[in-house]
Amino acid sequence: MTKTIFRYYVKYWWIILLSLAFLTCEALCELQLPTYMSQIVAEGIAVGDMPTVYKYGLIMLGVALAGSVSSICVSFFASRAAAAISRDLRNDVFIKVSNFANAEFDKFSISSLITRATNDITQVQTFTVMFLRMVMYAPIMGVGGVIKAVRMSEGMNSMIIVIGVAVATLLVLVAVLIITVLPKFKVLQRQIDRVNQVANDELNGLMVIRAFNTQNYEEERFDKANKDLTKTSLFAYRVMALLSPYITLVMFGVSVAVIWIAAYTAEDITQVANMMAFIQYAMQIIMSFMMLSMAFVLMPRAAVSAGRVSEVLTTPITVSNKDVTVDAPVDGDIVFDNVGYSYGGETEAVEDISFTVKKGETVAIIGSTGSGKSTIVNLLPRLADVTEGKITIGGTDVRDFDLKKLRANIGFVPQKNILFSGTIATNVKYSDPGMPDERMKEAGEIAQAKEFIEEKEEGYDSEIAQGGDNVSGGQKQRIAIARAIAKNAPIYVFDDSFSALDFKTDANLRQAIKEKLAGATVILVAQRVGTIKNADKIIVLDDGKIVGQGTHEELLKNCSVYADIAKSQLSEEELGL
Repeated sequence: MTKTIFRYYVKYWWIILLSLAFLTCEALCELQLPTYMSQIVAEGIAVGDMPTVYKYGLIMLGVALAGSVSSICVSFFASRAAAAISRDLRNDVFIKVSNFANAEFDKFSISSLITRATNDITQVQTFTVMFLRMVMYAPIMGVGGVIKAVRMSEGMNSMIIVIGVAVATLLVLVAVLIITVLPKFKVLQRQIDRVNQVANDELNGLMVIRAFNTQNYEEERFDKANKDLTKTSLFAYRVMALLSPYITLVMFGVSVAVIWIAAYTAEDITQVANMMAFIQYAMQIIMSFMMLSMAFVLMPRAAVSAGRVSEVLTTPITVSNKDVTVDAPVDGDIVFDNVGYSYGGETEAVEDISFTVKKGETVAIIGSTGSGKSTIVNLLPRLADVTEGKITIGGTDVRDFDLKKLRANIGFVPQKNILFSGTIATNVKYSDPGMPDERMKEAGEIAQAKEFIEEKEEGYDSEIAQGGDNVSGGQKQRIAIARAIAKNAPIYVFDDSFSALDFKTDANLRQAIKEKLAGATVILVAQRVGTIKNADKIIVLDDGKIVGQGTHEELLKNCSVYADIAKSQLSEEELGL
């Protein structure tokens, strides 16, 4: 286990100590039973002393009962510790991933993060239970069994050699298993990631797959990933399966060898009784090594899983709060000052971006696909941080604000509209579940969503499926716009958020925003010239650089890129040319 994961065990040290205390009690009870059995035979049955038989019989019953109670307590506390540790791990992984920026998501795929938060943490949980239940129990039983066996083998020293040979063969087998299986478990977890990735691709792209009739191709792709996982799993678990019959063979071999030796060396009933106890201790010693063997076989996979979870938890966050943040209002003029951003490659996605959005203005950004429009607006709420220059709001660098405060003052509609499972109301009220219904309905009205929502039987209480799959693209877009407007923020960013709307709804929405959000600063990314031509200022991008700034009329005259875009969408009469 890594240092990062070990901290979670330290957190629940008191539960682990309770487990170890009951574990020790259980082991001591188990170790004492063969001794009492030997005494019953040697001191009671051999001489016909029934009171001694009853005496040791009652003692054995009490010891067995104490061992059973201890075993139940060990299982309870071990399970509780493992469940608490895995719960905290899942929670911390979820919080960590929630704070990931683009750079971190480039490092981990979505399918891999899901596997790490579920399958990998389950492996850690399973090993934790086994560790507390078996790994700590086995050494006590093994060492105690050896001590007891040595005492019982007086006059029959050959029996100690038998145990030594048995233990040595078990150790060799375990070492071979670990060396063979460990690399396979590393491959196994990566293949689980791959299966999840292919399944996720297929489920998310089901409509496209059907439209292109590529079901057979996708089935082959999943079949290959599934067969690779199956092949590795079969190899790993077949090798592990060799352990059980091998240990059984060793156990029976030890029993036969001990009885054979005792048949030639035992001189009286006492030595026969000792032989019986010795066989029990030999079984306990071998069983303790079997427990350790099972744990060591599972440990490689748990270690790989723990490393993968630790990798997520220790990944540095590229977008985070400074140690000291500025307590200033997130309001005022927005200034992009020589801003540049790179996704990690040598070429910058955007560079030398400089423009000002005055408070209360509506500024539009337009450009060809891949020109950097979404990149620029993502930098404002710090979904990614600039690699050059700075962005200020009211004269304060956005990196100096508290992240939550900055984002709370920006109503953001991303290019890809995502709705969450629940109702229309829970989606619109996402920024503040306690907001009044009047505010929610007003946001829906501004977003031109009122009509289709009220047509639904349950209105705002209508169910939304995961991802908003039970509403159309235009309806999803309008709910997402209503969600941003309901924040009642001083700044709004619409990243190509009107693309699924018809021209009439688009015009009504822009008019409602102009009237109802008067005084708010609006940054609008769009592909349609008709959507942005009335903006106070239009920023024209081409290949990550600004090639024009100004009003619609000014850009038609002075910016050939904008004029080409406009002429490709509108007639000369519509453009007033």
